This record gives sequence, C-alpha cells and structure tokens, in this order.
Amino acid sequence: MAALRWGRGAAGLSWALRSPGRPCTTTKEGILDGLWGPRLNSSASPCEQERRKDWGHVELLEVLEARVRQLQAESVSEVTVKRVEVARVPADGGKAGGTAPPAKARVQPSGAWARKLERDRQLLQRQQALLKEEARGRSPLPAPRPKPSVKAEAKAKGRPKPEAMGKAVARSAAALEGKASSELRAKEKAQQNRLQTFLEGCLATGQVGLAHHMLVCYFTRPRRQRLLVPAMFNTVMRGWAQEGSYKELVSVLIMMRHLGFAPDLLSYTSILQCMGRVDQDVTTIRRCLQQMARDGLQLEQLFSEESLSPEERAALLRAVLKAKPNFRLPQPCPQVSPVELLQEVYAKDGPVSYPRLHLPLAELQALFRQQLHVELAGSMPVESVEKVSPTQEILQARKNLAALRKTWEAELHSQLRATKANLAQRSRRGTVTLYPFLCVLPEEELVQILLQVLFSLPAQGEPFVHTAHRLALQTFQRHILRQRSCRGHLQALEQRYAKYLGLLASDTQVAEPCLPRQHWEALGPPEPPPPQPWPLLELLLLGKLLLETLVQVTRLPASLASQPTAGHSVPVLFHVYTFRGVRQIGLLRPHPAFVRLASTLTFEATDMPMLCPPLPWSSSQAGGFLLSPIKLMGSLGGFPAAPALTQLGNCAWRVNGRLLDLVLEVFLDKGCCRLGVPPPVSEAPRPPLDQLAPDTQPHLKAQLRQEVARCLKVAREMHGLRQEALYRLSLAQHLRDRVFWLPHNMDFRGRTYPCPPHFNHLGSDLARALLEFAQGRPLGPRGLDWLKIHLVNLTGLKKREPLHARLSFADAMMDDILDSAERPMTGRKWWMEADDPWQTLACCMEVARAVQSPDPAAYVSHLPVHQDGSCNGLQHYAALGRDSVGAASVNLASSDVPQDVYSGVAAQVEVFRAQDAQKGVKVAQVLEGFIGRKVVKQTVMTVVYGVTLYGGRLQIEKRLRELPTFPQVFVWEASRYLVHLVFKSLREMFSGTRTIQHWLTQSARLISQAGSAVEWVTPLGIPIIQPYHRESKLVIRGGLQSVTWNSSVDSSQQPNTLKQKNGFPPNFIHSLDSCHMMLTALHCYRKGLTFVSVHDCFWTHACDVSFINEVCREQFVRLHSQPILEDLAAFLERRFCREDEDGAQAQGDTGHSAKLLEMLRAVPQKGDFDLQQVKGSTYFFS
Repeated sequence: MAALRWGRGAAGLSWALRSPGRPCTTTKEGILDGLWGPRLNSSASPCEQERRKDWGHVELLEVLEARVRQLQAESVSEVTVKRVEVARVPADGGKAGGTAPPAKARVQPSGAWARKLERDRQLLQRQQALLKEEARGRSPLPAPRPKPSVKAEAKAKGRPKPEAMGKAVARSAAALEGKASSELRAKEKAQQNRLQTFLEGCLATGQVGLAHHMLVCYFTRPRRQRLLVPAMFNTVMRGWAQEGSYKELVSVLIMMRHLGFAPDLLSYTSILQCMGRVDQDVTTIRRCLQQMARDGLQLEQLFSEESLSPEERAALLRAVLKAKPNFRLPQPCPQVSPVELLQEVYAKDGPVSYPRLHLPLAELQALFRQQLHVELAGSMPVESVEKVSPTQEILQARKNLAALRKTWEAELHSQLRATKANLAQRSRRGTVTLYPFLCVLPEEELVQILLQVLFSLPAQGEPFVHTAHRLALQTFQRHILRQRSCRGHLQALEQRYAKYLGLLASDTQVAEPCLPRQHWEALGPPEPPPPQPWPLLELLLLGKLLLETLVQVTRLPASLASQPTAGHSVPVLFHVYTFRGVRQIGLLRPHPAFVRLASTLTFEATDMPMLCPPLPWSSSQAGGFLLSPIKLMGSLGGFPAAPALTQLGNCAWRVNGRLLDLVLEVFLDKGCCRLGVPPPVSEAPRPPLDQLAPDTQPHLKAQLRQEVARCLKVAREMHGLRQEALYRLSLAQHLRDRVFWLPHNMDFRGRTYPCPPHFNHLGSDLARALLEFAQGRPLGPRGLDWLKIHLVNLTGLKKREPLHARLSFADAMMDDILDSAERPMTGRKWWMEADDPWQTLACCMEVARAVQSPDPAAYVSHLPVHQDGSCNGLQHYAALGRDSVGAASVNLASSDVPQDVYSGVAAQVEVFRAQDAQKGVKVAQVLEGFIGRKVVKQTVMTVVYGVTLYGGRLQIEKRLRELPTFPQVFVWEASRYLVHLVFKSLREMFSGTRTIQHWLTQSARLISQAGSAVEWVTPLGIPIIQPYHRESKLVIRGGLQSVTWNSSVDSSQQPNTLKQKNGFPPNFIHSLDSCHMMLTALHCYRKGLTFVSVHDCFWTHACDVSFINEVCREQFVRLHSQPILEDLAAFLERRFCREDEDGAQAQGDTGHSAKLLEMLRAVPQKGDFDLQQVKGSTYFFS
C-alpha cells in the first residue's frame, strides 16, 4: 500500500481527472511508471486482462462449432447455433498490442451438458445406421412388407428426425450457455456486493487503511480486477476525504482512472471535501471545478447528496468558497403539495385549530429524557405478571446464575477477541470477511447483546435462522445508535426537540400554527439518513457466527441450586430439528431449568411504546423513535403520508387500570377462552398415553397418531396465545399510570400500523379494551348518547336497528349496565354475552361514571368511541362503479334503517338453496335452517379482498363446525356447495364490483406476464409497487447448521404472476381506504379533533363523533369524485405501454402490449349513483 501513497499536487490530480478511456499497455505513461514501478509491470495490463477474459468464450465457441461440424458431417441438414460474440485474437497472435493466448491442448468438453451431447451423437449414429441398412435393401419395385404393429408404429412415430435432433441440440447448447452466463453474472454480482459492503463496513469502523488495502489487492490481481466498480473507489475516497488524507485519495483516483472509470458526482464530492479539510491551494480547486464542469456536472448538485453529514458539507463548502467566493448554497424550495385533494390541508387562509397535548413543556422534556435513556440502553426489562413466589432453592439458583453470567461474559469476550484476530489476519491477505462488522461495536456491547438474546428466547425455542437474523439486526441498530450518540447528535437533537415541543405543549404558543412536520423542518436542516441495512448475506453470516459462539460458550452446571463447580455441565441452548409442515427447520431451545429461573421479560426499545411524542416523519428513514432506526415499509410519496403518520403517532394513550386488574385476575386464574383470555398450557388436552397392544389394528394406531398430533398442535397454539397475552399484560402493568405514545409505520399499500407489536390498539378485543385516551374531553350535550350507542354496537345485539332504537335499548338495559360496571365478576355478568366483552365492560364503566356524575355533560371521558365502515371494501367498489344497487346494500345511500349486506347475501343464498332443495339436491336439503348471517359474513367481507373459492370454503367450513346441531358428516360437501352460492349471490348483487375486479385482475396478469411488477400511484400521490416475485433462496452451509433463507420479495427476480394478479384488486382497494383514512385524519387534525384509526374503523372522543362523521363523509365524496379508474388506466398505459415517437409500439412483444393496451383502455363503465347521497347517509360509518 505504501507504493500507492503518492500525490503530485495539481499535476497528479489533473492527470487523474482527464477524460476517461482505458489506456493501452503499449502506451508509455511516465506518471504511471513512476507511480507503481515494478509492481504494476509484474501484473497483466487491462488490455491483456480483456483478452484473457475472452479466451474462455473462445474455448466455449470452439466446442460448440466442433459439435456443429460433427452433426453436419453426419448428414444433419440444418443446425442452428446461437453465436457467441467475442473479440477474436489477431492473426499475429497478439504481437501487435498484446500477448497471444497460451497454447493449450485440444479442449475436451466435460460436464452434464457434454455427456448429453455425447448421448445424442450416439443416438444419431444408430439412426443413420438403420437408414443405411434400409437403403441397401431397397429395390426398384419394393416387395410388399407386412403391416407394422401398433407398438412399432408408435415407436417409429416417437423417434426424432435427425434434422429436428440437430436443432434441439443447438437450442440445448445455447440454453446451457445462457444459463451458465447468467449464473456467472449472478456470482460476480454477489462478490461485488460483498466487497462493497466490506469497504463500507471499514469506513463505518474508521479502518480506511484496511479498505484501501483490500481495494489494492483486487486492483493488482487480474482475475479480481474485473469485479471493481466506481462505487468501490468512491467509498474509499470518501473515507480518505473524511480523514483529510489527500495523497491517498489521489492514489485511489488514479487507480479508478486507470481502469477507465470517469469520476462522477460522488468522486468530486470526496475530492473537494478533502481539499477543504487540508486547505488545498486555490489553483488545484479551480482545476477540479473546471474538469467537473467539462464532465457536465453542476456545482449545486454536490450539495444535493443527502448522505453528507454536517461536517462533510461544511468542508465541501469551504473548498468551493475558496475558488468561488460568491457561491451561495441552493435554498430548498417551499413544500407545496401538488395533490389537489391536499390543498385544503396546507391552506393558510382557512380556520385552523390544531390540537395540543394536555402536558406542559417541562413534563414533556422530562419524558423526552426518559425515552432517550431507554433507546440508548437498547432494551428494557419488564417484570412478568406471571411470576410465582420463589422458593429458597430458586433464590439460590438465581444468585448462582448471576455469578455464572459473569463467567459467560468473560468467555464470550475472549472468544470474540480471538475470532476478530483470525478474521483480521484473513482480511489483510485480501479475503473479504466479517471483520469490519464485528468491529462496529465494542466487544463488551456485543457480549451484552448476545446475553440479551439468550435471556429473551421463548421456552418453546425459536428457529435458528430467525434468531441469527434478529441478532445481526440488533447489532446493526446498536451500531447506528452509537454513531448518532458519538457525533454530537444528542445535544443537537435535545435542543431541536425542545423547540418542537413548543408546538405541542399545553403552556406554550407558536407564532404561526402549522403541521408538526412543517414545524420540525423549519427548525433546522434535514438530517442525513442512516446507513442502509447490511445486505442479507452479511446479516445471516454475522448472526450465524455470533449465535454459534453463544451456543458454544454458555453452559450450565448439573445443578444451579448448589455452587457451580468445574464438574459436569450441560449446554444452555440445545440445537434440535423439527418439522413445520413438510419443512425441516432447526430450533434453538433453552434448557428448562434456565427458563424457570427467568423472572423478567426483556423488550427491545423499538418494541416498547414511546414515553414522549414521536419525531415527525420527514423521510422514509427519519421519524418515529428518537434514535432507534426504523424504516417505512412503504414509500412516503412526498407529502400526504408523513403528516398523517405523525398525526396518528401524536395521540397520547394511557392504560385502563381498573379493567387491567380484572383481566389479570382472570389471566392468573387459568384464563377463560370465552372472554379471550388464553389459558395456560397445563389446561391443554392430554394425548392418550396408554400403551398399545402388539396386536392393535392399524386403523386404531392411525387414530391414536392423529389424536396425539391434534393435542400437540392445540398445546402449541395455546402456548403461543398465552405468551402473547403475557407480553401484552406485562407491558400494560409496566405502563400503568403513565402516558405513552404509539409511533406509526406504513406498509407498501399505504395502510398504517403501530410500530410496537405487543401492545397497541390494533389487537384483539382485550388489547383494545386496555387502552384509552390520555387526554379526556367533556361529553357535552350529545356525548353520553354516543357512549350508549357505542355500547350497544359493541354488544352486537341491535345491528339492524336505527340509532334511536339502539339508544332506547341502552336506556332499557341501564340496570344491567350499572350492575356490570359495579360487580363485573359477581353480578349478573351481562357484559360477558357481548360480541366484544372487554370493550363492552370498559364502556359500561364509562357510562356508569357519566350517569352517576352530577353533570353528565361536564364529565371528562377518556374512552374511544368507534365509527366503523359498513363493509368498507364493497363501499369503495360501489363508489368506483357508481353502482346504485351495491351502494344501497352497503349504506352509501341514505336510508332510515341500516342495510346489512351480510344478511342480504344470506337471504339470496337461502333463495338459491330452496330452489335446489325442491329439485332434490341432498346437501341443499340438509342445509335447511342453517344458513344465517354469521355463516356467510367472513366470506362476503373478504371476497372484495381477493379470497378464492378454496379460501371461502374453509371459512364457511369453520362456521358450520361451530353449529352444534349441524350434521358434521356433511361439513365438507355443504361448505363447497355454499361458497359457490355466495359467489353467485355477490355477482348478482354487485355486478359492477365483479366487473372492476375482473378488469384489475386481467390488467395485472398482462403486466406481470411481460416481466414487470404491478405498480400505481394513489390519489394522494403515494407510489405503490406490489412486492410479489418468484421465490429466491439464499443458502449458507457449514457450522452448527446450514441456513436457508427463502424470500418472495426479491425485486431482482421475475414477478409472480399468480400473486400479482390476485393481489392487485385487494391491494388497490386497501390503498383507497388508506387514502380516505389519511384525508380524514388530516382534516380532523386541522379542526383540533382527536383521531385514531384501525384501518376502516375511526376512533375519537364521544363529544366529537358528529364532527368526525361529517369529515369522514366529505372526504369520501372528494376522494371518489376524482377519476380514479381513468387515472389508473392512464398511468399503467404510460408505465407499461411505451410508444416511440411515431406512435408505434416499442420493441418487445407487440402482441402482448396490444392486448394490455386494449384492456387498459376498456375502463369499466360507471352507473348512475350520485355520490352526494353519501353525505346524508347516517349508516355509512356508524
């Protein structure tokens, strides 16, 4: 590497920045000779390397051409061979301008394809011999031959002709050649990715010298040199620029130019940044800027790179100002949404009443410091609610385990140090290893992450590959945390966040009300995005290495109750294999004695609710948690998603303490399935343990095996549900009497989800009942009525009754409501019969407190009240097609009573069933009296989201099995019969819906068959790409077990046509309901209303239900007043049906493109439904 440490000021740099072009080895470059000397002369020149690379193609071509000549010599009339375009070696052997390829013996083809060619040759020889024999025995007047047998005729008919055989051989050879070339390119791409990641890892750990050394190793080895790309040189140059090492940077630039790569924008950014750090002379800087201008690059583009840190940006600006004192940084343009639907959200002239939190600034700043402490720690221990009173033996074992943990820490520290030393030695020899990734964190911190993973493993174990992936991701995230905390980021974050809280705190004022994202961006420049996550291969390799180290080191003594000795010990983690379906997977399972000693649960910081308001989303990688990096699953698409996500995350929550006490009482008392509290595994059915007699009949053995399998499956499901409830209740107990927030993420369709997975409002009835708004609001004149209506809705008893009838029912049941609130476990227990019992009980308590207060209108309510869409997917379809019949069925049209589409479908199915029963259809006769709303509801609800006949049959089968009086022998036949009737009923009731679904499905099929994934842009401007591709497999062999990672979201693979076409209709509708939710959220925020959503179910305070209903309907009408299907067709046509300037189809499958174009232009016709009727529909959302 010392030979490359060179710099000759402006002269050396100006040579390196000349126009690109691969130099010829016959040209004498004095600068290069002086730079590398003997070292470069000893290696092959680039021209020679190109020739050597082509020799392999020449050899393959010679083999194929020899095969063609052989077939032609054997009377094969036509042979088609795919030619390989290669650069021919000159006739003079390469003496003029290069060396000739080394002399070789005659190439003997080998491998499977060569053996196949040999078998084909032998078959052709036998066929030709038969033809010659027939020709010899042929006379001028051939004698009549006996008619061949049918078997002989079939054999002769199936025998390939020599001409066809030659063509098949040529096609096979071409296909094999293409496959080999494709595999070679994929292998090279993987090697390039590993090298690039290694270089970036070296930069992240401050080991620029090692990155430079690796680059030189590849540069000086001809076989490896072809793997180098400009991004690798730019990476190392950026590292030297950060250190201010100008000579080393120039040497990298010269290597880059020597391979014919021209400096790009990132190259010039590093060069000028380094010049700014070393205070380079103005002449050199000017020459650099002049060369950059000649390359067609603008000076302003240098500062558009988002990954630049403030220090890098300052050094770059210092160099530019030295050469151009009058230069001014480009000012960011004010953000104005180009989407018509969002103009009112960003308007300055209308009335604005943005909501504020109920907490003062000082308390919010204290909460910020608490959250910062949690994220810096990386994890949070939480006391388990399922703890038992420990015995003296358990207490002693825990004390011994604490001492044993220190021993593990020391051994893991030593093992990691030895591993790093070994990998460092291999890296210095030019091998890409995991060394930089092991250096991103101190060994002490890596040890703590390993032990955290050990203590968080569930008792039933976890798949090895998932644990390895999770371990590597935690390492990467902790690395990002260290980077952010070591660069003065914390102090700047605290100052900026304190100013941001001025917009939210209850005791502060801002000069001009604005959205949180606008306020945050006005407080300072955008922060550089965090580094991209390491590639999957590196993550799995790193996680596998760390996990195998953990398994190897951690061991337990024979008895933890006694003092640990040097005697017999057992592993803490056992590696076992099990089957999931037909797949064998490896599990890591902790020792039962180790599991019994755990008294706390450990959660990652990103799995916990936040203790302060989340950061506003300003990009796809900046928002949510303070330091912990989370990436949006979808794309922000500019403006609409970021404010909506921020608004949803700014809602403050608290735990319903009284309800939590009741749930814990049931949970610790063996649970209750009817109430949704899962029982412990000890309550699972026991498999029969009786010994079978030797003469037991085979069918009895089979029944026993089935029963054992069923019991094990039930036990596994019960354990999973119990653990889920344990996490939720432990977190609820941990957050009791505290205020917390739920930052939100977004999937690829635009649907929003809370980031904390274990405790949020998207869960079951129990999870929703435990949460209430931290900020209460007085009920006002109509709030109590809405509480009562909400209570009746939760019971599910009056779904087809109008609102005034539900209100009357609540007043009539007031005694039971008050009894449920005062004596939930000892009274009449009316609440337990509801569809959502725990939410019903929480509402009973809230109604009781309001009714018993002196002034119900002044009572401050914290309970969320829901407004749920009436089969929202069908609502969007009916609005898209302006289908009057469908719109009336799903309450888009005004009516006095709510229309129940599920009951309507059930009634239509009953009509069809009765007709078949009269014709004598047995299954139709058996189903008499069993077809109800509940049987068909799930299928009707999901058919608009792409459920198939098979999936619908399974749903109906499940409902039929729940009917105690239905004859179970007819379940399969009845479910198969009913699903066809349900689909038939939907086709008649929602004809427009089926037409739109068919149009979307066929368009997606044609697009994916052309090799593209379906993509579109929502009415709010959010880009969406369906991530359904053919499955790719990554296999890592060796070690404790081979790791296989299957992925169907690899965009480098061909799209999965079946998933693309089946997924397009439901995903498109999901993107529309997400747009409706975001529009409603933003307009509610502008009006000062609390708003939270569970997809198509909107939550707010009881006093604001009327206002949110008005906003919800207005935004639905505004959304569907846009030409949604027409805009979609136009976008898909522009994106996938490109035409040239003359209007002709672009090159490719013109027939396929014509079909797609025809399909896209056949947009389904709309009906005559008037969207304005939605504004007057009481039961549109209710």
